Amino acid sequence: MIKKKALAPAHLLNELARLRTKNPKLSVVFTNGCFDLLHAGHVIYLEKARTLGDILIVALNTDESVKRLKGPSRPLNSIQDRSQVIAALESVSFTTWFGEDTPLALIKKIKPNILVKGGDYSAKNVVGYTEITELGGKVKIIPFVEGKSTTGIIAKAKTN
Repeated sequence: MIKKKALAPAHLLNELARLRTKNPKLSVVFTNGCFDLLHAGHVIYLEKARTLGDILIVALNTDESVKRLKGPSRPLNSIQDRSQVIAALESVSFTTWFGEDTPLALIKKIKPNILVKGGDYSAKNVVGYTEITELGGKVKIIPFVEGKSTTGIIAKAKTN
């Protein structure tokens, strides 16, 4: 089951085309991130994101992209491991990946109906906002779960 959910970008685009042909009203929700060390905050966020549409796609930063964004000690888990863990979640329909610092090129190809980000973003600051809203889509912000973060878990582990 997990392998059917963790797809290379080109395979995901083919699967989406098939699903959209079957159901032209299919509502696609897209989010992205490193998801380096899965924690309760991630699970809650993804469950909330999934309620916004018919399917949820989670695009993961590749290992090289995570290193550029988070520093040389990250990621803690490889893209293969992160993809399998995220794909195993019931709320997630598909996972894929992108190597750039932002998922804009992938967002333009997927054309989700709803683009979701967590945290203290404003909708207009989310990568892909202009492209999605011009297509009639929406951008939603889901607040962080207080006290739940990968950085916090890493810091706590270092002190123990």
